[in-house]
Amino acid sequence: MSEQQRALGADGVLTLKHLALLGALDGQEKISCSGLGERLDASTQTASRRLQRLEEDGHLERDVVNDGQWVEVTERGAQRLQAEYADYRQVFERDTGVTLSGTVTSGMGEGRHYITLEGYMRQFVEKLGYEPFAGTLNIDLTSDSVRKRARLSSFEPVTIEGWENEDRSYGPAYCYPAALEADEGACTDAHIITPERTHHGDDHLEVIAPVRLRDTLELEDGDEVTVDVEG
Repeated sequence: MSEQQRALGADGVLTLKHLALLGALDGQEKISCSGLGERLDASTQTASRRLQRLEEDGHLERDVVNDGQWVEVTERGAQRLQAEYADYRQVFERDTGVTLSGTVTSGMGEGRHYITLEGYMRQFVEKLGYEPFAGTLNIDLTSDSVRKRARLSSFEPVTIEGWENEDRSYGPAYCYPAALEADEGACTDAHIITPERTHHGDDHLEVIAPVRLRDTLELEDGDEVTVDVEG
């Protein structure tokens, strides 16, 4: 994915917003460039160019027909709107947390190795106030929570700095205070951890805590959990 695809300017966000207001966030919606141009206070040609750009960058899917076009905001577009929404919540609301949900899954075992490295562990103790259990709880997020996860971009994380030794360099990671709830209990002293270098996508969450969360909450693969993230 190119840098151009990752960037979406104010005009693009505004266009996405109007398409969502028209219903294109929930499914296909039929529109015309002239009608969209009126909503945007722009020309028909400008509206057409913005739709094309949104489609090229993966924020929009569309099907052009004789009397207009069917458009639908993609998952990528919805995440961008969620991030914008989170910014405005920070401006106007005090409660800027977000609740994510998903199911427990087995990880690849990488968390256990990296968390126990001295360069990371020392910072966990200093900055989080505890020594994490050697491993992460892996959660596959629901589609709705994948969208909500974009709000984390507006939160201030606890930064675990990157470091290096004689063999290699290690990238930074970002931690967000969180509380977990499951059928068998809750844990209020935990953090979502998002390494800068990771094989996981936005649909996957890793959580650390001073205890083995699978034991504390009696979790098995497939169990549902809720993660409340502090803003």
